[in-house]
Amino acid sequence: MTNPAIRFDSVSRHFGDVKAVDAVDLEIHDGEFFSMLGPSGSGKTTCLRMIAGFDRPTNGQIFLYGQDVSNLPPFERDVNTVFQDYALFPHMTIDDNVAYGLMIKGVPKAERMKQVNEMLELVQLPGFGHRKPSQLSGGQRQRVALARALINHPKVLLLDEPLGALDLKLRQQMQIELKSIQKRVGITFIFVTHDQEEALTMSDRIAVFSQGKIEQIGTPSEVYEKPATPFVAGFVGTSNLVSGDVAKRLTGAEKTFSVRPEKIHLSFSNENIPAGMISTSGLVRDVIYLGLFTRYLVTLDEGGDLVVVEQNLKTTSMDVLKIRGQKVRLFWEKEHMSFLGA
Repeated sequence: MTNPAIRFDSVSRHFGDVKAVDAVDLEIHDGEFFSMLGPSGSGKTTCLRMIAGFDRPTNGQIFLYGQDVSNLPPFERDVNTVFQDYALFPHMTIDDNVAYGLMIKGVPKAERMKQVNEMLELVQLPGFGHRKPSQLSGGQRQRVALARALINHPKVLLLDEPLGALDLKLRQQMQIELKSIQKRVGITFIFVTHDQEEALTMSDRIAVFSQGKIEQIGTPSEVYEKPATPFVAGFVGTSNLVSGDVAKRLTGAEKTFSVRPEKIHLSFSNENIPAGMISTSGLVRDVIYLGLFTRYLVTLDEGGDLVVVEQNLKTTSMDVLKIRGQKVRLFWEKEHMSFLGA
């Protein structure tokens, strides 16, 4: 059995009284695209910095392919980091930026340039080597930063919110390209983000962080379809959380459950509900037309509200807005509910 790429053994990092990371256990597999997802202050970036060696654990140990690197300086760890601000040398050409790590290692110029050309091909920037960073777009500069990190052939590549400075369309394009590059080079990528779409799009597995702890680790579908806690249900996508008396009326138990808005079907009172469904009724309090889909806010007869999302396959904005104030039936399959822990 091979060693995991990264293993945290009860790792904590405290800053005074603040527990930025609190007794985290974690294994990241060799060759996987692993994302650390969470809001600001959740501990994800501190974990990345401890893997890189920029921060050291207060307690616990960090292993890189079986080697305890908890107290090793960054330059003794076989990892590289790509930052959000690119951190390119503005006075140097793209060729020299990408080749910098090899130059420090004393690799001969001819071999350096051969590898630089290969890396620029990999990140789809052939022929850009003579330019300066100021002559490139944000997306192109991010590709250069990626090439510079990969040319050293690290065992693990760390990516600290690398797409955060890009506009939405370019960010979505780079998500696809990053995953494609990771598959081609085959090394372990550890990606830190607060953006759920990025994590769901690219990751083999995701760790969801909150208040210095990991709430859940799983594949994108596991984390989205079967959230383990109320925090995960609310942070990864949009979810309806139902508890107390309302949950008891619908399911017979007071235990909190979540159901995603797109899993709920909306119909009018005279329509038949398929057998075996969880169903309820309510009043459409608000309608928000968003082009691709419409979001409905329904106040239930049992109390509380549910958000319902439906794709606009045949309806127009005028059609859906007419539903505001009407009585409707809601129903969903039992398998689309997730019962949550505390």
